[in-house]
Amino acid sequence: SAPPAPTPVARSPGSGVTAPGFRLPEGTGCAAEIARFRSVMDNDLETGHVAASVHRQVVSEIDAASSVCSAGRDEEARGRLRATKVRFGYPA
Repeated sequence: SAPPAPTPVARSPGSGVTAPGFRLPEGTGCAAEIARFRSVMDNDLETGHVAASVHRQVVSEIDAASSVCSAGRDEEARGRLRATKVRFGYPA
């Protein structure tokens, strides 16, 4: 007889557990890097690893980097993103 299927892990906001289907956005360039970090931050908020106030602050900085990226200033956008990551303790 086959072994029983594993029971799915119940997940609720603030559970500290990332959703099983979580995948980082793919791609290259500053837009993709920004999308990946935004995804990490949203996941950290959802799982309770970062406070809402910190998330708002980081997203504000991500939005600023995104505007610079959209203006075609790739290296400046990447530099802003790196600075935000370092300031908030994420690997750059």
